[in-house]
This record gives sequence, C-alpha cells and structure tokens, in this order.
Amino acid sequence: MYQYMDKVQALLTTVQKDEAPNINKAIELLLQANLRKQSIYIFGASHAGILAEEMYYRAGGMMTINAIFGRELMLDRKPITFTSKMERLEGYGTALASTVPFQKDDVLILHSVSGRNPVIIDLGLAAKARGVKIIALTNLTYSKSVTSRHSSGKRLFEIADVVIDNHGDIGDAACPIPGINQKVGPTSTVIGAAILNTIIVEVCQRMVQHGIKHPPIFYSANLDGGDKLNQQLHDEYQSMIHYQYN
Repeated sequence: MYQYMDKVQALLTTVQKDEAPNINKAIELLLQANLRKQSIYIFGASHAGILAEEMYYRAGGMMTINAIFGRELMLDRKPITFTSKMERLEGYGTALASTVPFQKDDVLILHSVSGRNPVIIDLGLAAKARGVKIIALTNLTYSKSVTSRHSSGKRLFEIADVVIDNHGDIGDAACPIPGINQKVGPTSTVIGAAILNTIIVEVCQRMVQHGIKHPPIFYSANLDGGDKLNQQLHDEYQSMIHYQYN
C-alpha cells in the first residue's frame, strides 16, 4: 500500500537473509569486547551519524557503546553545507581519532553509505593502526560504483574487518516517483538502525548465556529505580565508558 514501507520491509528481508554471516561476526566482536572489558565506539558523519546517536546513551541501548562526534559534522552545524566540506577534508578524521583512547582489540563501528569520504577513512585507518577491530556498515553496490576521495584510494569496505551491507539503492533514496528523475525516501537510517539494534539484542542474549546476569543495558531514567540501576551498571562497566555519565 505504501511504497516506502514495502521497500523497507523487502530490504529487511534481504539483509536478514544475506547479511546473517556478517552480522554474526559483528555480534561476536561486540560480545567478546563486553566480556573482556574492551571498549566499543561508533562514528558516522552528518546523517550517517544519526546511527551513532541511536546507539548512544538511551534506554534499552548498550551502555558500553561510546559515540564519537565531530562538532563540524553534526546536523545542527550552520550552514549545514559546511558539513559536506568537513567530511571531505583529509586529516579531520585523524584529528578526531587522536582524541579517542583507542586500545588494541577495541571495536569501532563505522557507518557510511558511500564509504568514500576522507573523514571515515582517516578515522578507520588511525584506529586500525592502534589495533582496533573495524565493523563497517555501508552500501557495497553504491560504494563500489564510486571512487574514493581519500589519498589512499581506499573506501570503507576495503579497510574493515567486518562489512555489513545495507543493500540500499545507489544514492540511498529508494522510491521512484512517476514524472521525476530523483528517487525519494532514503533507507540507510532505518535499515542501519535495525541492523545495529539486532546486534545489540543478540549480544545481550549471548552475555546472559555466558552467565552475565546484568548486561550493560540502560534502564529508562523515567522508571522508578531506573537511575539507581543505571548507576550500578555504570560502576561495573565504567572502564569501558568514556563519556560523562554522573
């Protein structure tokens, strides 16, 4: 009935079928990071950064995920067109990486639909140089259809340890409208959020199977007792949490 919903449902079915092996690899990386108290980070530029916000400091989300934000890449930056210049500026991602306490065997989730811009490549390469495992959430068809804007010639999928394809259309927008050339309705955010939340749920299930009675999942602060429970979890996992909580 609704073209966009039909498209999203079809994409979710494809992702569930075709990306299961890669999703399982990502689940295992995050599981081991939590069990070993290795840190987990996530980054995306501009609209890709919406998924970093989705995974960060929210009820039902994993407390041990640390979002990396670049002030010049946020959607409240004025003029917004400046964010496009910054994600193409080689060196900015390296500078961001220098502010993050990466350690060997930490995990970094990088989201970029095209995977071609320097900021995502710089950050990924800097993290890899410090022994960090990279999970890429990208669109392989799109990314393989474009050239890298980074001096290395690399795209995100070429530097990652695990690659998860969102299976979207080239250009991200998915729904054709008769009478116009441009498709409407980007799918990367909703599909990406579904993929990442799937990973988090499965990691928690496996942590429980490993005997962890209280996985590091935020309780709603609007529930009675929520603040106390969150503080207890923070105290247990504080070595993995690199943002101000208290």
